[in-house]
Amino acid sequence: MTNCTRESLPFPALNRRKIEAEFSGGDITSDGGVLLLRQMDKQLGLMESIDHLLHDPREQDQVTHSQISLLRQRVYGLCLGYEDLNDHQTLRTDPAIQTALERDNVLASQSTLCRLENRTDRQTMVAIHKVFLEQFITSFKKPPKELILDFDATDDPTHGRQEHVFYHGYYRHYCFLPLYVFCKGQLLVSYLRPSNIDGARHSGAILKLLVTALREVWPDVHIIFRGDGGFCRHTMLSWCERYNVSYIVGYTRNKRLEKMIASALEATKKQFDITREKQREFMSFNYGAKSWKKQRQVIAKLEVTDKGPNPRFIITNLPGDAQALYDGVYCARGDMENRIKEQQLGLFADRTSAHDWWANQFRLLLSSLAYILLESIRRIALRGTELETAQATTIRLKLLKIGAIILRNTRRIRFLLSSHYPHQKLFKTVTARLQPG
Repeated sequence: MTNCTRESLPFPALNRRKIEAEFSGGDITSDGGVLLLRQMDKQLGLMESIDHLLHDPREQDQVTHSQISLLRQRVYGLCLGYEDLNDHQTLRTDPAIQTALERDNVLASQSTLCRLENRTDRQTMVAIHKVFLEQFITSFKKPPKELILDFDATDDPTHGRQEHVFYHGYYRHYCFLPLYVFCKGQLLVSYLRPSNIDGARHSGAILKLLVTALREVWPDVHIIFRGDGGFCRHTMLSWCERYNVSYIVGYTRNKRLEKMIASALEATKKQFDITREKQREFMSFNYGAKSWKKQRQVIAKLEVTDKGPNPRFIITNLPGDAQALYDGVYCARGDMENRIKEQQLGLFADRTSAHDWWANQFRLLLSSLAYILLESIRRIALRGTELETAQATTIRLKLLKIGAIILRNTRRIRFLLSSHYPHQKLFKTVTARLQPG
């Protein structure tokens, strides 16, 4: 007969009393807040929408783990901070996660989840992006007057022999080059691309699809396309002008532009020499590149600091004061960069380590679904609270990672959350706001 002994972990004594620890507590979870994810998901119908769109090729009478259960297990895991499929070998027995998935038995294994990721294709990507757009549209109770679509690309470092991996000269490593589109913090597009392309590749087609879909629902909405200098392409600007879409994008400095602002920049520099304080001036003028068929409005920021002149340029067809457009409209795109970092660092969007291209695209979309869940909690349930601007990692730490004892019988499932949890009032507020109706 095997003699099973538990491994005890020793710690320094306290007042002559031994301190020992062992993993034998039973049905205790560190993820008591997973119930909030379940509630938010049900309110949005997010995973249900994805499940209806995706084809499940398995023999259904042989299936143990439904497709929607697999999707929820993977996405909830990302929200809770578990980026690896290997984590689910242990998590599959966690009673809190089982309850959130509406199960009371062992969940899917790492290999089952891996098979889910590796049976996706281009149609899967398109279908999931339709859900992103539907979620965005239904988040408005009344038609918006104005929408700003933020476009940006970033590097997704690779560390193996994945499909379509190339070296990128700007980032100086092998990577993918995903394209993101956000609007007011809500995610509309997360599109994985190889890095051997122009950073604006396919952005024109995506902008056209988004504008068309949004105007079908809200014909009178004013749409603004916003991006950095990497998205300043004549074809995109011309399309915006033809279809009544405003734009405000960065523009790379060149000798012609520098010559046009030379006298104004010199005056700004003289003012800095007198005051020894940073000087900022703005000017607006018309400019036409050789490849353009018309001139466009350029706004120049003339900045001089102790490090020297630092002129910057943007191109826009928006009316208004030059400084207000630059500082109040263009620079606000910096929040989008924070949202990208939030998804990549906090929700593991850069965990694209599968070999197959479509599996990596699907991993990016799973991370995006996790972002939508947490962003919805922040926007709907945390409005007006101390966490209304918190990032995903902070929401996870303060709302989801709660110790709880779980008691299950035939009549009920009880989550006995920690009595010493410091954010009880906030948790109660969020729970109340996520109640049906």
